[in-house]
Amino acid sequence: MKKLFFLSIFLCSIIACQSQQANEVPKAVATTATTPVPEPTFKVPPHYKGTIPKAGLPIATNYPYNIELTDADGNAFNSSEVFKKNGKPTVILFWLTTCYPCGLELKALKEKYPKWVAEEDFNFYAISTDFQKNYGNFQKRVKDSGWAFETYHDTNRAFSKEMPGNLNGLPQVFIYDAEGNIIYHKRKYRPGEEDKLFEQIIAMK
Repeated sequence: MKKLFFLSIFLCSIIACQSQQANEVPKAVATTATTPVPEPTFKVPPHYKGTIPKAGLPIATNYPYNIELTDADGNAFNSSEVFKKNGKPTVILFWLTTCYPCGLELKALKEKYPKWVAEEDFNFYAISTDFQKNYGNFQKRVKDSGWAFETYHDTNRAFSKEMPGNLNGLPQVFIYDAEGNIIYHKRKYRPGEEDKLFEQIIAMK
């Protein structure tokens, strides 16, 4: 009888310990502090002289957007300030300094642009999507070429995330109407296609 009595007490003590541990686990979990996740930050390009917006700042997905731009002198702008909404057609050409067809199209546009703007009133912007390391190449190309149209560098390469098709394959040209709607899109370049571009502008009258 004594053995059964002591065995019963021993088993009860084991069950009580297990019950106590089970009750204590949730308390330990509940009081454990969570490690805060650091807020992501933009990597500031070395040539950029402006201020980088907070990480996660939404980018407008329609014209004139709100994307950071840099000119060949290192001055900072925002596309919402640069891209005009003046009731005129707007042409935006996206290009790279390392893109041979881009160079051909830009050369053709340089020759014909002065005559075009004398005949038709429209906005034209050439936006380089070069990586930060090639910003110096962008500066040299712009200054050596002497283009009459406005040219900027996409500071954070944000347009590739916002434009239809993610700008896969350059050069690419977009034409916007007076309300900022895309009405024409051309990818890559073949000699003579710049004339078709101007025909699209004329057709918007």
